[in-house]
Amino acid sequence: MKMDFHEYFRKHYTDKSYVDLPDLTKPASAKSSVVTMDNATEPEIEAHNLHGDSLSAAEAATERVATLIGDDFECNGLFCQMDMLRPYKNDLVWKEMARWIRYEEAVEEGGQRWSKPHVASLMMEALQDLQCMLGTCPVLLDITAGTMREIACDVSRAWTADGDIPRIWREQFEAILTKPHMFQHNEKKKKHQNSLNLHKMIITPGDGHVNKGYDGNESNNSLQLPGETICPDSPSLALGEMNKSFLRKIPPGSEVANLLVGENNQLDKIIAAFVRLKRAGNVGDITEVNLATKFLFVVLGPRSHLGHCAEMCRCMAALLTDEFFRIVAYRGTNRQDLLAGMQEFSLHLTVLPPGVWNPNTRIEPPDEKPSQVYRKTGNLNSSKHKNAIVDLDKLKDGDHEDEVEGHSDPTLVRTGKLFGGLRNDIRRKLPFMLSDFKDAFHIQCIASFFFLFLASLTPNVTFGGLLTTTTDNYMGTIECILSAAISGVLFALFSGQPLNILASTGPMLILEGILYRFCVDHDWDFMPFRVWVGFWTGFFILLIVAFDLSALVRYITRFTEESFAALVALIFIYEAFKKSFEIEHTSPLHLHPLKNPAACLCILENSTGGNATLNLTTLAAPSVSGLLETNVTSLPITGTTQTLSYLAQICTDLGGYISGVGCSDRHVPDVFVFSLLLFFGTFILATVLVNFRHSLFFPTLVRTNVSDFSVIISIIVMVGIDAALGIPTPKLTVPTEFKPTKPGRPWLINPISPKNPWWLYLLSALPALLATILIFMDQQITAVIVNRRENKLKKGSGYHLDMLIVGVLVVILGLLGLPWYVAATVTALAHIMSLKKVSECTAPGEKPVFLGVREQRLTALMVAIFSGLAVLFTSVLNYIPMPVLYGVFLYMGVAPLSGMQLIQRVLIIFMPAKYQPDYSFVRNVPIRRVHLFTLIQVLFLCFVRKGLDKLFTQRELKWLDDILPATEVKKEEAEVVKEQESEPPKVMIT
Repeated sequence: MKMDFHEYFRKHYTDKSYVDLPDLTKPASAKSSVVTMDNATEPEIEAHNLHGDSLSAAEAATERVATLIGDDFECNGLFCQMDMLRPYKNDLVWKEMARWIRYEEAVEEGGQRWSKPHVASLMMEALQDLQCMLGTCPVLLDITAGTMREIACDVSRAWTADGDIPRIWREQFEAILTKPHMFQHNEKKKKHQNSLNLHKMIITPGDGHVNKGYDGNESNNSLQLPGETICPDSPSLALGEMNKSFLRKIPPGSEVANLLVGENNQLDKIIAAFVRLKRAGNVGDITEVNLATKFLFVVLGPRSHLGHCAEMCRCMAALLTDEFFRIVAYRGTNRQDLLAGMQEFSLHLTVLPPGVWNPNTRIEPPDEKPSQVYRKTGNLNSSKHKNAIVDLDKLKDGDHEDEVEGHSDPTLVRTGKLFGGLRNDIRRKLPFMLSDFKDAFHIQCIASFFFLFLASLTPNVTFGGLLTTTTDNYMGTIECILSAAISGVLFALFSGQPLNILASTGPMLILEGILYRFCVDHDWDFMPFRVWVGFWTGFFILLIVAFDLSALVRYITRFTEESFAALVALIFIYEAFKKSFEIEHTSPLHLHPLKNPAACLCILENSTGGNATLNLTTLAAPSVSGLLETNVTSLPITGTTQTLSYLAQICTDLGGYISGVGCSDRHVPDVFVFSLLLFFGTFILATVLVNFRHSLFFPTLVRTNVSDFSVIISIIVMVGIDAALGIPTPKLTVPTEFKPTKPGRPWLINPISPKNPWWLYLLSALPALLATILIFMDQQITAVIVNRRENKLKKGSGYHLDMLIVGVLVVILGLLGLPWYVAATVTALAHIMSLKKVSECTAPGEKPVFLGVREQRLTALMVAIFSGLAVLFTSVLNYIPMPVLYGVFLYMGVAPLSGMQLIQRVLIIFMPAKYQPDYSFVRNVPIRRVHLFTLIQVLFLCFVRKGLDKLFTQRELKWLDDILPATEVKKEEAEVVKEQESEPPKVMIT
């Protein structure tokens, strides 16, 4: 049997002398003061019954709020400050006790510090009492009071008119409301200047000062009782010592809601008042920050009720910081709107059972701001609302409602016109050309440039060495550096997505080797043949652009993207370890150096022009001096290991050099072990520093800059350690001269060669077709990964324009005899990660929000230019140890894997069910099906993706992958998925 809330209230709280609750199912009595600009006396609506409200009442409140808000969700932010009436030096002051921007901060016991920001846990009893109080207390809307004294007069008159206090108490309560305010930051500094200054607010009547309102009128719409005079205006107090450092954390344009709570011995019930000023302004030094006051909420109660009154004020602060109720508070025209807003707020509460949760436990703020999309509807029965509730789990994970439909870029459609997609790309990107350079003037772009320059220079040198072997010196390191410069500059200036970084990739390296071996086997000229392959490849790419074939990219889903990205990242990781351990070949690790003491030789040129080899471990020191006289290669004289250092020095003085395992172990520290320390040290330090942004140490500016420059700092630290110790680790080697690797090879290749038959020019179309496929897949899969919605790019994509630029580059680089460069997945992802933007102005407790990527062209352009100029500053680059750059390789390979769903699904295979993270796909797909999908993805790549439609339902693929374009989706199953999503959600209270 349901009990009416008012019955419940009277039964359980009659001993607390609460307000005499009216029957809220009837219109409110005339004595309730609702003051608006037109003094409207519209009847009050029914208050929300939290214990047994009908659906129609909930619908009415929700629809009223939806009508009030409409489609305009723009509203000023609010800073809420709660002050409590406390004794101070034989007087009373309003002492700051709590504050809210988004989360609550309370003054800790002892008043020495603020608590950590936390989610406010509200008492249901206090929330219910607040709702009843708003149904009866004075609600003064849009009053023109300009000072706290005027507000106090209006509130006390309203209390007198409602019979809450006798008329003779008016001046006393006005004096209470105008008591000085003491701020926590001043108390901590032991400075109470504000407390003294605020006594100026209490201005006696007859001081002759009149404060004109914001509109220039001397009158206001304050409530005046018969036979009484208007309270004299008081000047707004000049600002005292404000909390300027805290002001920076409040969003611009915010206003203030002051909450006052206190107790008075004369009261026998709780009284309250809600005030909204017509225009926000400085009504006195009542707030710790220099912001205008817009709202005032006062709660006064009898002795022993201060705690409960404070809880009611906390509930009001939670309401005013709520996105929807705040709009209602700003736009509401009467009491009914406020009650409807509070009822809508109550409909979305989450209840924590008292037996499993301690109310004193502070709830940590969430990592991401929860979406409020599901509240932007006014009809509880609508399918839209039901779908919003069903998608609540998805919204908590930070996704958006429209993302469920698929991942495809809406621009990836066939236009049906020749070069239609290219024209659309140009129209889309042209308006952003200027901002693409202006947006680069940020310190984050400087850090990104240094990181990418070193990260891309190393692959150029490495691939150059591999090309030298593969093509017999026709192309090498200098060709890779020049190709990176030319392709990087053109792509950065004219591409549709300049965040992509072009580089030599594994498939292209394999193709170069195949073409070279094909020419060698048939005794053809390799470079002219390669030029014709470039001509045909450029032609095929032009056809792809002309007929909008890049629209096929929409069939590349998360399955393909993550499989490709994970494969490339794992290759980077493998190559980093492989290159690091290859150092052991030239600088071997010797665990037992004394087992072979006779392996140290001195090699030097004797007088006859030959080489003399001396075994230093069997040669005494005095015998060395006779070497030049006797010209013998060895002497049977036994020496000791104690003289080896001296003998090695003598060998060096004679112009020789020592060689052998015995020498290395005794005189040179272990290069291999130290190289591994540099390798892992660079990776670990870069990883730690990039996550330093989320640490608890140092101010935000320091953490942000350290995180942005994490890789550069790691490189500098490790290079410094290497230089300080002087251990001969392998160093980066860059060509010092600008000339082709193969002597006699020209920079401009003649496509006509007498060794190549004429029909070879036509036959080259076949390898060109293979090259086109490789370039298309490499370029477009990387572009899809870069353009994913998760990166929140604002300036759009340019798939067709990118392909055109790459096609032109293939032709140019072929004529110059340079390797072909395409978009490199790992390097492009590193570029994206180095340019991520997060919110700078965050409320206490609110985590920085990912805003997107700093989209610009300058970082890629400068990387390309400096890559070409690398030959000019080899003296600096030669100090960089290769193990340090291999550590950067490892970081670039590991970093993209952290947020990849494929990796998440692989890891949960090894986790017990109770320890598995709360991923959205775990909530919505049976775990066995998740493991099956992961197994298939690990074993195969994109060519089996279409077959997954036969094995998995569309609903399962929605959470595990992406839905293929609608033309290929089984319509019947798609309709079933839609019907399932429109079913009413299961109610669960946590």
